[in-house]
Amino acid sequence: MNALPLPPANPQPPRSIHVLPDEVAAKIAAGEVIERPASVLRELLDNAIDAGARHIKVELRNGGRDLIRVIDDGSGIAPEEMPRAFLRHATSKILTAEDLWAVTTLGFRGEALYSIAAVSRTTLSSRREESPAGYELSLEAGHVVSQSVRGMPTGTVVTVTGLFFNLPARLKFLKSAPAETAHIAALVQQYALAHPAICFTLVNEGRQTFRSPGSGDLREAALCVYGAETARALLPVGLEPEELAGAPALPDQGDIAVYGYTSPPAVSRKL
Repeated sequence: MNALPLPPANPQPPRSIHVLPDEVAAKIAAGEVIERPASVLRELLDNAIDAGARHIKVELRNGGRDLIRVIDDGSGIAPEEMPRAFLRHATSKILTAEDLWAVTTLGFRGEALYSIAAVSRTTLSSRREESPAGYELSLEAGHVVSQSVRGMPTGTVVTVTGLFFNLPARLKFLKSAPAETAHIAALVQQYALAHPAICFTLVNEGRQTFRSPGSGDLREAALCVYGAETARALLPVGLEPEELAGAPALPDQGDIAVYGYTSPPAVSRKL
């Protein structure tokens, strides 16, 4: 005969159902998207790439705790749309539910800037090509604290400081600055390999530690990440995009083609 489970020693009194305050809900939502500094950077890189940037510069201090800055030369954001960019589910990527079946961008949920701003001090500066000047918007814990006009080239700069300053429990569980920096460096290298036509630069504590050529040549990008010896040993997989353009269509080929490089067993590395 199975014994019934004992009731808790100190049962909690029943509580009424209520809706969480916006500030609490924002922090919970941010926790679902932003786990560590590399999570912030991933969201910002996605936005920069979706904006058509060809050059993306990342600046770090203290493993991203004190500073994460992403500078791009993409299309920029119109001044009147910048406050809207920090609203939850604000996005330029989709309009209807049907659009979800044809998403071609890296981000579309409209949670990135909202979640980042909720747990940091964030400044967004941006200028579109047709605008005579840029515009800057600063927020603290998701609330706008200042707005101003500023001179800047076409593109966008997002500066995130004091990450998790209002969530000390989350800040406590971050790894050391070198460990968080290593996560970020690996992420930038992954993006450089995935987007060889974009020049990625990483500056840590004022010193440039990585730069990809942005030439569009995948082997050149691999050389920057893995070194000359490994890059030379890589074996091609599939056809390069320019070869695909002139190749005859294969039966049941569909709309997907895969190309890239793989390493021979002699240069494999342990994870």
